[in-house]
Amino acid sequence: MIDFTRYWHGDNLPFDGPGGILAHAFFPKTHREGDVHFDYDETWTIGNNQGTDLLQVAAHEFGHVLGLQHTTAAKALMSPFYTFRYPLSLSPDDRRGIQHLYGQPQPAPTSRPPAVGPQAGVDDNEIAPLEPEVPPDACEITFDAVSTIRGELFFFKVGFVWRLRGGQLQPGYPALASRHWQGLPSPVDAAFEDAQGHIWFFQGTQYWVYNGEKPVLGPSPLSELGLLGPPIQAALAWGPEKNKIYFFRDGDYWRFHLSTRRVDNPVPRRVTDWRGVPSEIDAAFQDADGYAYFLRGRLYWKFDPVKVKALEGFPRLVGPDFFGCTEPANTFR
Repeated sequence: MIDFTRYWHGDNLPFDGPGGILAHAFFPKTHREGDVHFDYDETWTIGNNQGTDLLQVAAHEFGHVLGLQHTTAAKALMSPFYTFRYPLSLSPDDRRGIQHLYGQPQPAPTSRPPAVGPQAGVDDNEIAPLEPEVPPDACEITFDAVSTIRGELFFFKVGFVWRLRGGQLQPGYPALASRHWQGLPSPVDAAFEDAQGHIWFFQGTQYWVYNGEKPVLGPSPLSELGLLGPPIQAALAWGPEKNKIYFFRDGDYWRFHLSTRRVDNPVPRRVTDWRGVPSEIDAAFQDADGYAYFLRGRLYWKFDPVKVKALEGFPRLVGPDFFGCTEPANTFR
């Protein structure tokens, strides 16, 4: 059975809304062999990267129905991470896998000479983006941006994203950020989710806006928002209604108003207003309890919205607290 479903749908493998898990299938000789389920909440497209390409995901899931497992081979259809490619094609690893299960094709009797297939070093017209490098180690890096999106925490670094739910890194992550947001530039300088659920991303002197995983605006110039000069370094949506939005850059900050889509004043204020927070920050986000977090390098500060100052005992290391990394014995705070 092939079906489009949402969240819990009777097989103990719930979907998670836009982004994240796109589809799943059941292997041969299992209780639901041959079934394929697609997440109804994805933005499905055909033959373009404006959403998630249905044919590519379906071909991947049909591979599971035939018995193929995931692979780490470059440009393979059976990679566990979605990356848009057109036209759809099988990699050598995909072919070897299916032929291992079902045998090699037998040539039909013919008097004509066999056609010559692609050879090593010969361009076979396969169009695919370059594969990114292996994702960096979260314990060894500083992150480009962090944002709370749909109640989950997303850390961004050079085209990859780490997804934390309830303080736990989710299976399948880190993953390519393009798995969620097609056309998103890399790296991301800053990100936030507004009160309407739109997700804003910033890179250089431009910004993008997505509704879930669907692009709705961008790239557009930062000057439209009343920001001139260098790129911003962090963005924070703060308050119970996410109605207080701040942009940070080089020790300065601006208050941004969604109603006018402009900063309230082109002249910034100083980050020293945020008592106990370093003047230069790399990322910022708010947690479910209303605390703001500010990252600089591998350290972070937790900011109390009532006392309006950073809590005692900070900064702390991002790696051990968010990703369970081993804290070096000679760490200075």
